[in-house]
Amino acid sequence: MSVPVARRLLMISTTRATPPASSSPLLPRPRTIYTFPSRAFPPIASAPLPSSSRRCQRRSRCAASSSEMTVTSSVKVAGGELSVHGRTVLSGVPEAVRASSAAAAGPVDGVFLGGDFAEPASRHVVSLGAMRFDGANRIGGFGVGSRGVRFMACFRFKLWWMAQRMGEKGGDVPHETQFLLVESKAGVDGGGGDASYLVFLPLVEGAFRASLQGGGAGGDELQLCVESGDAGTRAASFDRALFVGAADSDPFAAIAGAVAAAKSCLKTFRIRAEKKLPGIVDYFGWCTWDAFYQDVTQEGVEAGLRSLTAGGAPPKFVIIDDGWQSVGTDHQNPDDTGADAKDKQPLLARLTGIKENSKFQDGDDPAAGIKTVVRAAKEKYGLKYVYVWHAITGYWGGVRPGVAGMEGYHSNMQFPNVSPGVVENEPGMKTDVLTTQGLGLVHPRAVYRFYDELHAYLAAAGVDGVKVDVQCILETLGAGHGGRVSLTRQFHQALDASIAKNFPENGIIACMSHHTDALYCAKQTAVVRASDDFYPRDPVSHTIHIASVAYNSVFLGEFMLPDWDMFHSLHPAGDYHGSARAISGGPVYVSDAPGKHNFELLKKMVLPDGSVLRAWLPGRPTKDCLFTDPARDGVSLLKIWNMNKFTGVLGVYNCQGAAWSSVEKKNIFHKTGAEALSCGVKGSDVHLIADAATDSEWNGDCAVYRHASADLVVLPNGAALPISLKVLEHDILTVSPIKDLAPGFRFAPIGLVDMFNSGAAVEGLTYHRLDGVKSLSNGSASTLPELQSLSSQAIGLVCMEVRGCGKFGAYSSVRPRKCMLGSAQVEFTYDSSSGLVILDLETMPKERVHKIVVEL
Repeated sequence: MSVPVARRLLMISTTRATPPASSSPLLPRPRTIYTFPSRAFPPIASAPLPSSSRRCQRRSRCAASSSEMTVTSSVKVAGGELSVHGRTVLSGVPEAVRASSAAAAGPVDGVFLGGDFAEPASRHVVSLGAMRFDGANRIGGFGVGSRGVRFMACFRFKLWWMAQRMGEKGGDVPHETQFLLVESKAGVDGGGGDASYLVFLPLVEGAFRASLQGGGAGGDELQLCVESGDAGTRAASFDRALFVGAADSDPFAAIAGAVAAAKSCLKTFRIRAEKKLPGIVDYFGWCTWDAFYQDVTQEGVEAGLRSLTAGGAPPKFVIIDDGWQSVGTDHQNPDDTGADAKDKQPLLARLTGIKENSKFQDGDDPAAGIKTVVRAAKEKYGLKYVYVWHAITGYWGGVRPGVAGMEGYHSNMQFPNVSPGVVENEPGMKTDVLTTQGLGLVHPRAVYRFYDELHAYLAAAGVDGVKVDVQCILETLGAGHGGRVSLTRQFHQALDASIAKNFPENGIIACMSHHTDALYCAKQTAVVRASDDFYPRDPVSHTIHIASVAYNSVFLGEFMLPDWDMFHSLHPAGDYHGSARAISGGPVYVSDAPGKHNFELLKKMVLPDGSVLRAWLPGRPTKDCLFTDPARDGVSLLKIWNMNKFTGVLGVYNCQGAAWSSVEKKNIFHKTGAEALSCGVKGSDVHLIADAATDSEWNGDCAVYRHASADLVVLPNGAALPISLKVLEHDILTVSPIKDLAPGFRFAPIGLVDMFNSGAAVEGLTYHRLDGVKSLSNGSASTLPELQSLSSQAIGLVCMEVRGCGKFGAYSSVRPRKCMLGSAQVEFTYDSSSGLVILDLETMPKERVHKIVVEL
């Protein structure tokens, strides 16, 4: 949800209330002061370097030689350099930086880095060395422009959200970088050799959370920042504040390995593959936010569900967003109602009860509460799931202290302390209404009771899950609670426990939650919003949104399934957004106002039963796009890949023309050409396409179907298909490995060709090469019922299971002898120039899938 829009709607105009004294009915846990020997790692440009005796003590303790710190890894810290496979990535690494082996974290290639500081403090910033091109040493060995390495950073441009930034030197790394992927190539000026990849993961250690940033006098330094968010929580020594992992040629393997190492080290979170996905991800949904904002009512919810269902795109889940809860502002000061009141900040609303407000209380049966709309959604409109929204602190302004019926939550007013890195990127947080008016923070020892009572009430009404928003605010409230990491962990442990108890299908979506304080303690939540909001009225936002969700998913997708947010189907950028959601691998839902829908678009994503053809993985940029900047560089298109069971899918987007400005600290338009940009698309752009092949000896040839033009082409291994797009244009391509059944007989399924992710419809696929009624590749096939009516000239048989209805397409190098749908022979069309076979699946299957047999 958008903070600015939300706040304009949730506040009334009056003056800022005087912050009350911070007092709590429960004594907070004592502040922890971490004391360590003063091993003298100076902050930037401060105290002198450690003495020789201290250096010797440290090296002895780390079991390192006097000249080198090495571990059994291709990543080494030696002679003041950090290198991978012998290629220097960082130079001038301070001697006080300590490397330790990651061997205990499992079979991963990497090291942990830590260091020592002169004095305990709640925040430290220190150089890790310079990342730059050097003419003599050719640091990184990769001549991209004049620099030695390329990187892609995921950094927080707002307190709540990350975005991507690309660069070639340490100084280009933004403040609040939480993930850094670096590419280095061998050869003179990068002219030859395979790339190696490094992943820098700033971690949480004890009560401290780490991040990366650029800086230094020369603008080339990569710096590490560690902070607790509590002046009373201090430390001077860190062993595992940063993990640096590597992979020879596969950046996605490097990322997965790095996160696995972090998981093994921290033992505080689980990865996406270990979590249960909620049922909503396989169905189409509707969210009330952009349709009604906080003016949502029970009547409005029913109107939206009725409108979508009548048009043939029935939603199977709804998110009742902000606007259903009982909230109120603090009391207004009578002296602040004069002529200048309009210039004052509006008052921040706070939660006053866990039950719904009067808009969701039936006049005939007020006691039924929100159960009335839940029952209508499920019984009248056939929904499977109903979710509701709440902030992690209850509401935007927290829980109002002392309100009747809420005393047991021991809410206490607390004022956010926003970290310097966030303020650097989002200066407005210094005067934000949350910062100036504070929040009513439920005491950490009462927060499980709060969540459990709220969620139990909702579950009893038939609610299936919650969208939990405003999560990053917790990092600003750690003072007096042992710091940001400690407070965040306590709240998330309580939240996890309540979700597991009250919503057994793991019904939760995390939102406004892009801080590693939460990612590294998330054991339950399996779905996370991937970027800042969809802003239907902001033209600068649309290309930015697609680029951000794709690049953020590179990092977030290791922890949870990224949710690329709601969108409007009836919108100038509706197809642009909708196609991306269809290949994202995450939930697909709109926020259309009732009666304002583009059903032609929706039917490219939604089957008549309300289900969607969801891809298997988080959608991510292709390997060759990871380090290009498709929002800023004026030349690059963004390619996004994903996988289905037997096919892959690629989305190509022109995202140029707008990006976040590090100078203006906001998203802005920038100059870009009106002409189309071009790129080449290969089958191997789908990174795991070989996994979709049924043949272990597959030669790499693919059939590629372009959704925009309905063209089918055969791409030999290594060949590229040219694509040209203007700003805000896109194309979707289904990529299917070609099976060679016999010389001259080739086949590849495409799927439901009118759907964006057509290949996800193919759920079963077997090939049979025939000699009479013998299967040469699979042994005897005489028991197959499909063989009972085979022609004696048949060369091969393709058996498929297909979900959904509509036009089914496939590639065949020869015209099929016949096509069977179940036990009935059906008509089909065949284009001999492209090899495209089309047959109609007029209705949804009576069982889960249609059974199709193609005889060649």
